Amino acid sequence: MLKQILSKIPRKSQKTDSFDIAGIDSGNNTINLGGAFQCINGGNTLSSKLSVVKRVSSAVFPTSVMAGGEAVEPHLSFKDVSNPQKQNLFVSKLNFCCEVADFSDQSNSCIDPDLKRQALIELVDFVSSGSAKFSELAIAAMCKMCAVNLFRVFPPKYRSDGTGCEMEGEEPIFDPAWSHLQIVYDLFLRFISYNSLDAKVAKKYIDHSFILKILDLFDSEDPRERDCLKTILHRIYGRFMVHRPLIRKAVSNIIYRFVFETERHNGIAELLEIFGSVISGFALPLKEEHKIFLWRALIPLHKPKSVGIYHQQLTYCVVQFIDKDPKLASSVIKGLLKYWPVTNSQKELMFISELEEILEMTSSAEFQIIMVPLFRRVGCCLNSSHYQVAERAHLLWNNEHILNLIAQNRQVIVPIIFSALERNAQNHWNQAVLNLTQNVRKLFSEMDEELVHACQLKLDEENSLSSMDAERRRLTWERLETAAGFQAAASNILVPVKPATCSVSC
Repeated sequence: MLKQILSKIPRKSQKTDSFDIAGIDSGNNTINLGGAFQCINGGNTLSSKLSVVKRVSSAVFPTSVMAGGEAVEPHLSFKDVSNPQKQNLFVSKLNFCCEVADFSDQSNSCIDPDLKRQALIELVDFVSSGSAKFSELAIAAMCKMCAVNLFRVFPPKYRSDGTGCEMEGEEPIFDPAWSHLQIVYDLFLRFISYNSLDAKVAKKYIDHSFILKILDLFDSEDPRERDCLKTILHRIYGRFMVHRPLIRKAVSNIIYRFVFETERHNGIAELLEIFGSVISGFALPLKEEHKIFLWRALIPLHKPKSVGIYHQQLTYCVVQFIDKDPKLASSVIKGLLKYWPVTNSQKELMFISELEEILEMTSSAEFQIIMVPLFRRVGCCLNSSHYQVAERAHLLWNNEHILNLIAQNRQVIVPIIFSALERNAQNHWNQAVLNLTQNVRKLFSEMDEELVHACQLKLDEENSLSSMDAERRRLTWERLETAAGFQAAASNILVPVKPATCSVSC
Protein backbone atom coordinates (compact mmCIF):
# COMPACT_ATOMS: atom_id res chain seq x y z
CA MET A 1 0.00 0.00 0.00
CA LEU A 2 2.79 2.42 0.98
CA LYS A 3 4.70 1.54 -2.18
CA GLN A 4 1.66 2.36 -4.31
CA ILE A 5 1.30 5.76 -2.62
CA LEU A 6 5.01 6.58 -3.06
CA SER A 7 4.95 5.52 -6.72
CA LYS A 8 2.28 8.13 -7.43
CA ILE A 9 4.41 10.97 -6.07
CA PRO A 10 6.19 12.74 -9.02
CA ARG A 11 9.94 12.34 -8.88
CA LYS A 12 12.24 15.33 -9.35
CA SER A 13 13.82 15.03 -12.79
CA GLN A 14 17.60 15.24 -12.98
CA LYS A 15 18.84 18.27 -14.87
CA THR A 16 20.86 17.29 -17.85
CA ASP A 17 22.97 19.59 -19.90
CA SER A 18 21.50 19.66 -23.39
CA PHE A 19 24.17 21.94 -24.73
CA ASP A 20 26.87 19.33 -25.40
CA ILE A 21 27.91 19.01 -28.99
CA ALA A 22 28.47 15.62 -30.63
CA GLY A 23 29.22 13.48 -27.61
CA ILE A 24 31.03 15.98 -25.31
CA ASP A 25 30.71 14.82 -21.68
CA SER A 26 28.02 16.92 -20.00
CA GLY A 27 29.73 16.49 -16.64
CA ASN A 28 32.47 18.89 -17.61
CA ASN A 29 32.44 22.51 -16.52
CA THR A 30 30.42 24.74 -18.83
CA ILE A 31 31.44 28.32 -19.58
CA ASN A 32 28.83 30.58 -21.11
CA LEU A 33 30.13 33.26 -23.45
CA GLY A 34 26.97 35.28 -23.47
CA GLY A 35 23.67 34.59 -25.19
CA ALA A 36 25.06 32.63 -28.14
CA PHE A 37 27.01 29.51 -27.28
CA GLN A 38 28.76 27.70 -24.46
CA CYS A 39 32.37 26.67 -24.16
CA ILE A 40 32.94 23.35 -22.39
CA ASN A 41 36.26 22.71 -20.69
CA GLY A 42 37.39 19.83 -18.54
CA GLY A 43 39.25 21.94 -15.96
CA ASN A 44 38.90 25.13 -14.01
CA THR A 45 41.82 26.92 -15.65
CA LEU A 46 39.78 28.57 -18.40
CA SER A 47 36.80 29.34 -16.18
CA SER A 48 39.03 31.38 -13.90
CA LYS A 49 40.18 33.46 -16.85
CA LEU A 50 36.86 34.13 -18.58
CA SER A 51 34.15 36.38 -17.19
CA VAL A 52 31.06 34.19 -16.97
CA VAL A 53 27.93 35.76 -18.42
CA LYS A 54 24.34 34.45 -18.29
CA ARG A 55 23.58 30.85 -19.30
CA VAL A 56 22.35 30.06 -22.78
CA SER A 57 18.78 28.99 -23.27
CA SER A 58 17.94 25.66 -24.83
CA ALA A 59 16.42 27.55 -27.77
CA VAL A 60 19.90 28.41 -28.97
CA PHE A 61 21.10 24.83 -28.89
CA PRO A 62 18.02 22.60 -29.27
CA THR A 63 18.53 19.01 -28.18
CA SER A 64 17.71 17.74 -31.65
CA VAL A 65 20.47 19.87 -33.16
CA MET A 66 23.08 19.06 -30.55
CA ALA A 67 22.57 15.33 -30.76
CA GLY A 68 21.84 15.29 -34.44
CA GLY A 69 25.06 13.71 -35.62
CA GLU A 70 26.78 10.39 -35.08
CA ALA A 71 30.01 10.70 -33.13
CA VAL A 72 33.17 9.89 -35.11
CA GLU A 73 36.63 9.18 -33.74
CA PRO A 74 38.42 12.59 -33.99
CA HIS A 75 41.83 11.09 -34.77
CA LEU A 76 40.66 9.70 -38.10
CA SER A 77 41.70 11.46 -41.30
CA PHE A 78 39.16 13.05 -43.62
CA LYS A 79 40.47 10.75 -46.33
CA ASP A 80 39.50 7.68 -44.29
CA VAL A 81 35.80 8.46 -43.96
CA SER A 82 32.98 8.65 -46.47
CA ASN A 83 31.62 11.99 -47.63
CA PRO A 84 28.44 11.74 -45.46
CA GLN A 85 30.67 11.18 -42.40
CA LYS A 86 33.00 14.12 -43.04
CA GLN A 87 30.60 16.61 -41.45
CA ASN A 88 30.48 14.53 -38.25
CA LEU A 89 34.26 14.11 -38.28
CA PHE A 90 34.63 17.87 -38.69
CA VAL A 91 32.53 18.47 -35.56
CA SER A 92 34.35 15.73 -33.65
CA LYS A 93 37.73 17.28 -34.40
CA LEU A 94 36.46 20.70 -33.34
CA ASN A 95 35.27 19.25 -30.03
CA PHE A 96 38.59 17.49 -29.55
CA CYS A 97 40.41 20.81 -30.05
CA CYS A 98 38.37 22.39 -27.25
CA GLU A 99 40.84 20.94 -24.78
CA VAL A 100 43.35 23.68 -23.98
CA ALA A 101 47.01 22.69 -23.75
CA ASP A 102 49.11 24.19 -20.96
CA PHE A 103 52.28 25.43 -22.65
CA SER A 104 53.77 26.79 -19.44
CA ASP A 105 53.83 23.28 -17.94
CA GLN A 106 53.10 20.56 -20.47
CA SER A 107 53.26 17.87 -17.77
CA ASN A 108 49.95 19.23 -16.42
CA SER A 109 48.36 19.41 -19.86
CA CYS A 110 45.33 17.15 -20.34
CA ILE A 111 45.92 16.88 -24.10
CA ASP A 112 48.89 16.08 -26.28
CA PRO A 113 49.80 19.41 -27.99
CA ASP A 114 51.12 17.62 -31.08
CA LEU A 115 47.86 15.70 -31.57
CA LYS A 116 45.85 18.90 -31.18
CA ARG A 117 48.09 20.76 -33.61
CA GLN A 118 47.69 17.98 -36.18
CA ALA A 119 43.90 18.07 -35.77
CA LEU A 120 43.85 21.86 -36.24
CA ILE A 121 45.94 21.59 -39.41
CA GLU A 122 43.55 18.96 -40.79
CA LEU A 123 40.60 21.26 -40.04
CA VAL A 124 42.29 24.13 -41.90
CA ASP A 125 42.99 21.88 -44.90
CA PHE A 126 39.39 20.65 -44.93
CA VAL A 127 37.96 24.19 -44.91
CA SER A 128 40.50 25.34 -47.51
CA SER A 129 39.52 22.52 -49.86
CA GLY A 130 36.16 24.22 -50.48
CA SER A 131 34.18 21.00 -49.99
CA ALA A 132 32.99 21.88 -46.47
CA LYS A 133 29.33 22.64 -45.87
CA PHE A 134 28.66 24.34 -42.54
CA SER A 135 25.48 23.18 -40.85
CA GLU A 136 24.25 24.97 -37.73
CA LEU A 137 25.85 22.20 -35.67
CA ALA A 138 29.23 22.83 -37.35
CA ILE A 139 28.93 26.61 -36.94
CA ALA A 140 28.17 26.24 -33.23
CA ALA A 141 31.08 23.83 -32.76
CA MET A 142 33.46 26.14 -34.64
CA CYS A 143 32.52 29.18 -32.54
CA LYS A 144 32.76 27.16 -29.34
CA MET A 145 36.23 25.87 -30.22
CA CYS A 146 37.50 29.36 -31.13
CA ALA A 147 36.09 30.81 -27.91
CA VAL A 148 37.72 28.17 -25.72
CA ASN A 149 41.13 28.61 -27.32
CA LEU A 150 41.20 32.35 -27.95
CA PHE A 151 39.19 34.14 -25.29
CA ARG A 152 41.36 34.69 -22.24
CA VAL A 153 42.27 37.45 -19.83
CA PHE A 154 45.78 38.85 -20.20
CA PRO A 155 47.88 39.30 -17.06
CA PRO A 156 48.70 42.91 -16.20
CA LYS A 157 52.05 44.12 -17.51
CA TYR A 158 53.72 47.14 -15.96
CA ARG A 159 56.45 48.35 -18.26
CA SER A 160 59.34 50.48 -17.13
CA ASP A 161 57.92 53.62 -18.76
CA GLY A 162 54.65 53.28 -16.88
CA THR A 163 52.51 53.48 -20.03
CA GLY A 164 51.54 49.81 -20.09
CA CYS A 165 51.72 49.68 -23.90
CA GLU A 166 54.44 48.87 -26.37
CA MET A 167 56.81 51.74 -27.05
CA GLU A 168 58.79 52.25 -30.24
CA GLY A 169 61.93 50.14 -30.27
CA GLU A 170 60.81 47.97 -27.35
CA GLU A 171 60.96 44.19 -27.64
CA PRO A 172 57.45 42.68 -28.00
CA ILE A 173 56.29 39.85 -25.77
CA PHE A 174 55.40 36.62 -27.61
CA ASP A 175 52.75 34.15 -26.44
CA PRO A 176 54.20 30.62 -25.89
CA ALA A 177 50.94 29.10 -27.19
CA TRP A 178 51.19 30.92 -30.53
CA SER A 179 51.91 27.69 -32.47
CA HIS A 180 48.30 26.66 -31.74
CA LEU A 181 46.70 30.09 -31.61
CA GLN A 182 47.96 30.92 -35.09
CA ILE A 183 46.22 27.87 -36.58
CA VAL A 184 43.00 28.63 -34.69
CA TYR A 185 43.03 32.20 -36.04
CA ASP A 186 43.73 30.94 -39.55
CA LEU A 187 40.87 28.44 -39.28
CA PHE A 188 38.43 31.05 -37.99
CA LEU A 189 39.42 33.53 -40.72
CA ARG A 190 38.84 30.92 -43.43
CA PHE A 191 35.53 30.03 -41.76
CA ILE A 192 34.08 33.57 -41.75
CA SER A 193 35.43 34.16 -45.27
CA TYR A 194 33.79 31.00 -46.64
CA ASN A 195 31.49 31.88 -49.53
CA SER A 196 28.74 29.39 -48.66
CA LEU A 197 28.63 30.33 -44.96
CA ASP A 198 25.08 31.30 -43.98
CA ALA A 199 25.56 34.66 -42.28
CA LYS A 200 22.03 34.58 -40.81
CA VAL A 201 22.82 31.37 -38.94
CA ALA A 202 26.39 32.39 -38.06
CA LYS A 203 25.31 35.66 -36.43
CA LYS A 204 23.43 33.61 -33.78
CA TYR A 205 26.83 32.46 -32.51
CA ILE A 206 29.08 35.33 -33.63
CA ASP A 207 26.94 37.66 -31.56
CA HIS A 208 27.60 40.87 -29.62
CA SER A 209 29.25 39.08 -26.70
CA PHE A 210 31.54 37.18 -29.09
CA ILE A 211 32.60 40.36 -30.87
CA LEU A 212 33.28 42.23 -27.63
CA LYS A 213 35.59 39.42 -26.54
CA ILE A 214 37.34 39.59 -29.93
CA LEU A 215 37.92 43.30 -29.27
CA ASP A 216 39.29 42.53 -25.80
CA LEU A 217 41.99 40.41 -27.45
CA PHE A 218 43.42 43.50 -29.19
CA ASP A 219 45.19 44.27 -25.92
CA SER A 220 47.47 41.26 -26.50
CA GLU A 221 51.17 42.04 -26.24
CA ASP A 222 51.94 39.65 -29.11
CA PRO A 223 51.99 41.71 -32.35
CA ARG A 224 51.35 38.56 -34.41
CA GLU A 225 48.05 37.98 -32.62
CA ARG A 226 46.97 41.60 -33.08
CA ASP A 227 47.72 41.34 -36.80
CA CYS A 228 45.47 38.27 -37.11
CA LEU A 229 42.73 39.97 -35.10
CA LYS A 230 42.91 43.01 -37.37
CA THR A 231 42.13 40.89 -40.44
CA ILE A 232 39.38 38.94 -38.67
CA LEU A 233 37.59 42.00 -37.27
CA HIS A 234 37.73 43.69 -40.67
CA ARG A 235 36.18 40.61 -42.26
CA ILE A 236 33.45 40.44 -39.58
CA TYR A 237 32.68 44.14 -40.13
CA GLY A 238 32.28 43.54 -43.86
CA ARG A 239 30.35 40.25 -43.58
CA PHE A 240 27.94 40.97 -40.71
CA MET A 241 26.37 44.36 -41.35
CA VAL A 242 24.12 44.02 -38.30
CA HIS A 243 27.19 44.21 -36.05
CA ARG A 244 28.68 47.38 -37.54
CA PRO A 245 27.14 49.89 -35.10
CA LEU A 246 28.24 47.73 -32.16
CA ILE A 247 31.82 47.51 -33.43
CA ARG A 248 32.03 51.29 -33.95
CA LYS A 249 30.64 51.98 -30.49
CA ALA A 250 32.86 49.39 -28.79
CA VAL A 251 36.01 50.73 -30.47
CA SER A 252 35.01 54.27 -29.44
CA ASN A 253 34.73 53.09 -25.83
CA ILE A 254 38.18 51.48 -26.01
CA ILE A 255 39.64 54.76 -27.29
CA TYR A 256 37.82 56.82 -24.62
CA ARG A 257 39.21 54.65 -21.86
CA PHE A 258 42.70 54.74 -23.36
CA VAL A 259 42.78 58.52 -23.75
CA PHE A 260 40.96 59.71 -20.65
CA GLU A 261 41.67 56.96 -18.09
CA THR A 262 44.52 54.51 -18.54
CA GLU A 263 46.70 55.43 -21.55
CA ARG A 264 47.37 51.68 -21.63
CA HIS A 265 46.41 49.59 -24.64
CA ASN A 266 48.46 47.60 -27.11
CA GLY A 267 46.08 47.49 -30.07
CA ILE A 268 45.22 51.13 -30.85
CA ALA A 269 47.31 51.11 -34.05
CA GLU A 270 45.55 47.98 -35.36
CA LEU A 271 42.08 49.31 -34.51
CA LEU A 272 42.84 52.58 -36.30
CA GLU A 273 44.14 50.67 -39.32
CA ILE A 274 40.80 48.87 -39.56
CA PHE A 275 38.89 52.13 -39.23
CA GLY A 276 40.99 53.73 -41.95
CA SER A 277 39.33 51.46 -44.49
CA VAL A 278 35.96 51.70 -42.73
CA ILE A 279 35.97 55.52 -42.93
CA SER A 280 36.81 55.42 -46.64
CA GLY A 281 33.57 53.49 -47.15
CA PHE A 282 31.30 55.95 -45.31
CA ALA A 283 28.41 57.23 -47.41
CA LEU A 284 27.93 60.93 -48.07
CA PRO A 285 26.77 63.10 -46.48
CA LEU A 286 28.49 61.90 -43.31
CA LYS A 287 26.22 60.90 -40.45
CA GLU A 288 26.43 62.87 -37.23
CA GLU A 289 27.56 59.66 -35.49
CA HIS A 290 30.67 59.52 -37.68
CA LYS A 291 31.53 63.18 -37.07
CA ILE A 292 31.21 62.62 -33.32
CA PHE A 293 33.67 59.73 -33.64
CA LEU A 294 36.13 62.13 -35.27
CA TRP A 295 35.73 64.88 -32.67
CA ARG A 296 35.47 62.75 -29.52
CA ALA A 297 37.72 59.80 -30.34
CA LEU A 298 40.22 60.54 -33.12
CA ILE A 299 41.16 64.12 -32.21
CA PRO A 300 41.76 63.35 -28.49
CA LEU A 301 44.02 60.46 -29.54
CA HIS A 302 46.67 63.14 -30.18
CA LYS A 303 46.94 63.68 -26.43
CA PRO A 304 48.70 60.53 -25.04
CA LYS A 305 52.48 60.35 -24.80
CA SER A 306 52.52 57.13 -26.83
CA VAL A 307 50.94 58.77 -29.90
CA GLY A 308 54.05 57.91 -31.94
CA ILE A 309 53.07 54.22 -31.98
CA TYR A 310 49.83 54.82 -33.86
CA HIS A 311 50.28 58.31 -35.34
CA GLN A 312 50.60 57.10 -38.94
CA GLN A 313 47.27 55.24 -38.74
CA LEU A 314 45.65 58.16 -36.88
CA THR A 315 46.74 60.64 -39.56
CA TYR A 316 45.32 58.39 -42.28
CA CYS A 317 41.93 58.22 -40.51
CA VAL A 318 41.80 62.01 -40.05
CA VAL A 319 42.76 62.63 -43.68
CA GLN A 320 40.05 60.19 -44.82
CA PHE A 321 37.45 62.20 -42.92
CA ILE A 322 38.60 65.47 -44.51
CA ASP A 323 38.61 63.81 -47.92
CA LYS A 324 34.96 62.86 -47.34
CA ASP A 325 33.97 66.30 -46.03
CA PRO A 326 36.50 69.15 -46.58
CA LYS A 327 34.51 71.40 -44.22
CA LEU A 328 35.88 69.34 -41.32
CA ALA A 329 39.42 70.67 -41.91
CA SER A 330 39.08 73.74 -39.70
CA SER A 331 37.69 71.80 -36.74
CA VAL A 332 40.44 69.18 -37.07
CA ILE A 333 43.17 71.87 -37.07
CA LYS A 334 41.57 73.48 -34.00
CA GLY A 335 41.79 70.09 -32.31
CA LEU A 336 45.45 69.77 -33.26
CA LEU A 337 46.19 73.20 -31.80
CA LYS A 338 44.35 72.23 -28.61
CA TYR A 339 46.61 69.19 -28.05
CA TRP A 340 49.78 70.73 -29.51
CA PRO A 341 52.84 69.55 -27.51
CA VAL A 342 54.93 72.15 -25.73
CA THR A 343 57.85 70.16 -24.29
CA ASN A 344 57.92 67.06 -26.52
CA SER A 345 59.88 67.88 -29.67
CA GLN A 346 59.45 64.48 -31.35
CA LYS A 347 55.69 64.72 -30.91
CA GLU A 348 55.79 68.26 -32.30
CA LEU A 349 57.50 66.99 -35.45
CA MET A 350 54.65 64.50 -35.95
CA PHE A 351 52.06 67.24 -35.51
CA ILE A 352 53.73 69.47 -38.11
CA SER A 353 53.81 66.60 -40.62
CA GLU A 354 50.12 65.86 -40.01
CA LEU A 355 49.30 69.55 -40.25
CA GLU A 356 50.93 69.72 -43.69
CA GLU A 357 48.84 66.78 -44.94
CA ILE A 358 45.65 68.42 -43.66
CA LEU A 359 46.50 71.84 -45.14
CA GLU A 360 47.02 70.22 -48.54
CA MET A 361 43.31 69.28 -48.49
CA THR A 362 42.05 72.54 -46.95
CA SER A 363 40.05 75.03 -49.00
CA SER A 364 40.64 78.77 -48.82
CA ALA A 365 37.39 79.37 -46.91
CA GLU A 366 38.26 76.83 -44.21
CA PHE A 367 41.83 78.12 -44.07
CA GLN A 368 40.67 81.65 -43.26
CA ILE A 369 38.77 80.38 -40.21
CA ILE A 370 41.88 79.08 -38.45
CA MET A 371 44.81 80.94 -40.03
CA VAL A 372 45.43 83.37 -37.14
CA PRO A 373 45.81 80.83 -34.27
CA LEU A 374 47.48 78.41 -36.67
CA PHE A 375 50.29 80.75 -37.72
CA ARG A 376 50.83 81.97 -34.20
CA ARG A 377 51.67 78.37 -33.38
CA VAL A 378 53.77 78.03 -36.54
CA GLY A 379 55.68 81.14 -35.48
CA CYS A 380 56.52 79.48 -32.16
CA CYS A 381 57.76 76.43 -34.06
CA LEU A 382 59.95 78.64 -36.28
CA ASN A 383 61.64 79.97 -33.13
CA SER A 384 62.05 76.53 -31.52
CA SER A 385 65.52 75.91 -30.09
CA HIS A 386 65.17 72.30 -31.28
CA TYR A 387 66.60 72.66 -34.77
CA GLN A 388 64.56 69.78 -36.27
CA VAL A 389 61.29 71.40 -35.21
CA ALA A 390 62.41 74.78 -36.58
CA GLU A 391 63.54 73.20 -39.87
CA ARG A 392 60.30 71.24 -40.29
CA ALA A 393 58.22 74.38 -39.69
CA HIS A 394 60.20 76.32 -42.33
CA LEU A 395 59.65 73.51 -44.85
CA LEU A 396 55.91 74.21 -44.85
CA TRP A 397 56.72 77.03 -47.30
CA ASN A 398 58.02 74.42 -49.78
CA ASN A 399 54.47 73.08 -50.21
CA GLU A 400 52.92 74.78 -53.21
CA HIS A 401 49.31 74.58 -51.99
CA ILE A 402 50.20 75.99 -48.56
CA LEU A 403 52.27 78.75 -50.18
CA ASN A 404 49.27 79.72 -52.34
CA LEU A 405 47.03 79.89 -49.26
CA ILE A 406 49.61 82.11 -47.52
CA ALA A 407 49.90 84.35 -50.59
CA GLN A 408 46.12 84.81 -50.76
CA ASN A 409 46.00 85.81 -47.09
CA ARG A 410 49.41 87.52 -46.78
CA GLN A 411 47.97 90.71 -45.26
CA VAL A 412 47.09 88.70 -42.14
CA ILE A 413 49.81 86.03 -42.08
CA VAL A 414 52.97 88.02 -42.88
CA PRO A 415 52.65 90.40 -39.87
CA ILE A 416 52.22 87.35 -37.57
CA ILE A 417 55.24 85.48 -38.96
CA PHE A 418 57.61 88.39 -39.65
CA SER A 419 58.63 88.99 -36.04
CA ALA A 420 59.43 85.29 -35.60
CA LEU A 421 61.66 85.40 -38.70
CA GLU A 422 63.48 88.47 -37.34
CA ARG A 423 64.10 86.79 -34.00
CA ASN A 424 65.53 83.76 -35.81
CA ALA A 425 67.80 85.91 -37.98
CA GLN A 426 69.24 87.61 -34.90
CA ASN A 427 69.35 84.87 -32.29
CA HIS A 428 69.04 81.31 -33.63
CA TRP A 429 72.08 79.11 -33.06
CA ASN A 430 71.68 76.69 -36.01
CA GLN A 431 73.07 77.71 -39.40
CA ALA A 432 70.63 75.52 -41.38
CA VAL A 433 67.70 77.23 -39.64
CA LEU A 434 69.23 80.65 -40.39
CA ASN A 435 69.47 79.78 -44.09
CA LEU A 436 65.85 78.62 -44.17
CA THR A 437 64.77 81.80 -42.42
CA GLN A 438 66.47 83.90 -45.10
CA ASN A 439 64.71 81.86 -47.80
CA VAL A 440 61.28 82.48 -46.25
CA ARG A 441 62.02 86.21 -45.92
CA LYS A 442 63.00 86.26 -49.58
CA LEU A 443 59.70 84.56 -50.52
CA PHE A 444 57.76 87.19 -48.60
CA SER A 445 59.72 90.00 -50.29
CA GLU A 446 58.97 88.55 -53.72
CA MET A 447 55.32 88.11 -52.73
CA ASP A 448 54.73 91.69 -51.47
CA GLU A 449 57.75 93.90 -50.89
CA GLU A 450 55.70 96.85 -49.65
CA LEU A 451 54.04 94.70 -47.00
CA VAL A 452 57.40 93.36 -45.83
CA HIS A 453 58.76 96.93 -45.61
CA ALA A 454 55.72 98.01 -43.58
CA CYS A 455 56.18 95.04 -41.26
CA GLN A 456 59.84 95.94 -40.83
CA LEU A 457 58.99 99.54 -39.89
CA LYS A 458 56.33 98.38 -37.45
CA LEU A 459 58.74 95.89 -35.90
CA ASP A 460 61.43 98.59 -35.50
CA GLU A 461 58.87 100.84 -33.83
CA GLU A 462 57.80 98.02 -31.48
CA ASN A 463 61.45 97.28 -30.66
CA SER A 464 62.04 100.97 -29.91
CA LEU A 465 59.02 101.12 -27.61
CA SER A 466 60.14 97.90 -25.99
CA SER A 467 63.61 99.37 -25.36
CA MET A 468 62.07 102.48 -23.83
CA ASP A 469 59.85 100.36 -21.58
CA ALA A 470 62.86 98.29 -20.54
CA GLU A 471 64.85 101.44 -19.68
CA ARG A 472 61.89 102.82 -17.72
CA ARG A 473 61.62 99.58 -15.74
CA ARG A 474 65.39 99.65 -15.05
CA LEU A 475 65.25 103.18 -13.66
CA THR A 476 62.22 102.30 -11.54
CA TRP A 477 64.04 99.32 -10.05
CA GLU A 478 67.10 101.46 -9.32
CA ARG A 479 64.96 103.93 -7.41
CA LEU A 480 63.31 101.11 -5.47
CA GLU A 481 66.67 99.58 -4.60
CA THR A 482 68.05 102.97 -3.46
CA ALA A 483 65.02 103.59 -1.29
CA ALA A 484 65.23 100.09 0.15
CA GLY A 485 68.94 100.58 0.94
CA PHE A 486 68.23 103.91 2.73
CA GLN A 487 65.52 102.32 4.86
CA ALA A 488 67.82 99.39 5.72
CA ALA A 489 70.54 101.82 6.88
CA ALA A 490 68.05 103.80 8.94
CA SER A 491 66.79 100.67 10.68
CA ASN A 492 70.33 99.96 11.97
CA ILE A 493 70.28 103.15 14.17
CA LEU A 494 69.23 102.22 17.70
CA VAL A 495 66.81 104.66 19.35
CA PRO A 496 66.82 104.55 23.22
CA VAL A 497 63.44 103.54 24.61
CA LYS A 498 62.24 104.92 27.96
CA PRO A 499 61.01 102.08 30.16
CA ALA A 500 57.34 102.25 31.04
CA THR A 501 56.40 102.82 34.67
CA CYS A 502 54.18 100.33 36.40
CA SER A 503 50.96 101.96 37.60
CA VAL A 504 49.79 98.90 39.51
CA SER A 505 50.49 98.99 43.24
CA CYS A 506 51.80 95.80 44.73
